[in-house]
Amino acid sequence: MKVAVVGATGMVGEVMLRVLAERNFPVTELLPVASERSVGRLLPFRDREYPVIGLADAVAARPDIAIFSAGGDTSLEWAPRFADAGTTVIDNSSAWRMDPGKKLVVPEINADTLGPEDKIIANPNCSTIQLVMVLAPLHTRYTIRRVVVSTYQSVSGTGVKAVRQLEDEIAGVSGEKAYPHPINRNALPHCDVFQENGYTKEEMKLAREPQKILDDRTFSVTATAVRIPTAGGHSEAVNIEFREDFDLDEVRQILSATPGVVLQDDPATNTYPMPVLAHGRDEVFVGRIRRDESQAKTLNLWIVADNLRKGAATNAVQIAEHLLERGLV
Repeated sequence: MKVAVVGATGMVGEVMLRVLAERNFPVTELLPVASERSVGRLLPFRDREYPVIGLADAVAARPDIAIFSAGGDTSLEWAPRFADAGTTVIDNSSAWRMDPGKKLVVPEINADTLGPEDKIIANPNCSTIQLVMVLAPLHTRYTIRRVVVSTYQSVSGTGVKAVRQLEDEIAGVSGEKAYPHPINRNALPHCDVFQENGYTKEEMKLAREPQKILDDRTFSVTATAVRIPTAGGHSEAVNIEFREDFDLDEVRQILSATPGVVLQDDPATNTYPMPVLAHGRDEVFVGRIRRDESQAKTLNLWIVADNLRKGAATNAVQIAEHLLERGLV
């Protein structure tokens, strides 16, 4: 297959290439795409190097699939051009996620809704993906009424500039800043830009995207998103109120049997999910499972995942795999 990776020189783009290679996706021709300043640069993929090309040249090459990780403005302008050329676009930005005409897909949950008419497919927000991977099977069994989520998000979710800020601050050197305050030895309750309602854009993604993925507006989600000084991996403290009561052993059994989810829940041995253990992994890890003793039919748990892999690159590649398996590309 002819595959374009748009934003191939960025943090997610680099992981995208790695995941395509690791999962042996049948790439017969790779088109690494980036901004004009990167055109001509050679990027390694499998056993050879490929030159970076510009967006116009990539559209003209008519790839079968284009996986975008280049920001919302680029996606809004260029994804339709690829689609018009017959390419199926899998977009990692927020540009198309809440568009009623576009599918928002986590393959383990709703890939079966995709059809040949879906030429632009949205990849959910990284924090949303790991959240819904746990919510979906529990919602099927107990029916969710309300979710309260607090996130602890790594600097890699902001990008390479933020990673460098953290590294500079740890080293005690001055450099370019991604955040309005220091991030080392700090926690910023500020992920993405603030909206008129006082929530950040990241918090509103968490509030709206799960409803679309699960195709159910009868439950609600409220979020507080916090940036912490970890290099990679997002964590979430999640409080879930159900319409039906639950049994904790059954909850653990359900999550243990969920594809893509790993249960790490043994306080006696200090076993629980942590970003350092999720690094480089494609699974979503869940633990600290306990009943909320302040309210009936309510569960507390802790979710961790590598935000650059399952939270971005791996989910996109899984969508591509599904399209290929069903003959949609």
